Amino acid sequence: MISVQFLLTSLVVVLIPGTGVIYTVSTGITRGRRAALYASLGCTAGIVPHLLATILGLTALMHTSALAFQTLRYAGVAYLLYIAWATWKDRSAFALDDAPRQNSALSLVFRGVLLNILNPKLTIFFLAFLPQFVTPVASPLPQLLLLSGVFMAMTFAVFVVYGLLAHQFRGVVIESARVQAWLRRSFAAAFAGLGLHLAFSER
Repeated sequence: MISVQFLLTSLVVVLIPGTGVIYTVSTGITRGRRAALYASLGCTAGIVPHLLATILGLTALMHTSALAFQTLRYAGVAYLLYIAWATWKDRSAFALDDAPRQNSALSLVFRGVLLNILNPKLTIFFLAFLPQFVTPVASPLPQLLLLSGVFMAMTFAVFVVYGLLAHQFRGVVIESARVQAWLRRSFAAAFAGLGLHLAFSER
């Protein structure tokens, strides 16, 4: 069940840069180390509904219902494009404060949760991924819960590392308004690109 193959495959999947990684890295650079932790927590929490959908069998509905899939997909596209637009329009200086206020922390977590909840591909991925590591002779529910817990722990750990590495570059970024502007445009373009990819990708 928790095999080396599962751990290596999960690690590769988590390491691949996607929406959550870009969000965590951009937060680590612009808001600091603690903010990156909140972003990582939000992105990790955002995969819980997809895991639950897989475990409870609700994925079958999304997998067979084009309307359910398309509705969630375009909601995700709209949100990614909104994040891209907000990032592009933001002209405030990158924050030096490494201790976000409570309302700011909740906002960071909430945004991370939304980014992953509104990605229907995650549900389809878990439907195809997790059953491969379930032992047929044992009850599937405890196994799925354990596999999901390990995957979430790895996701959080990897995202934290991404955020902390991004934080190390803040000194260079803070000192240059030109670098800040370039990074904002890059992050905005990345979010927009992910949104367009989601919009035009097949199921």
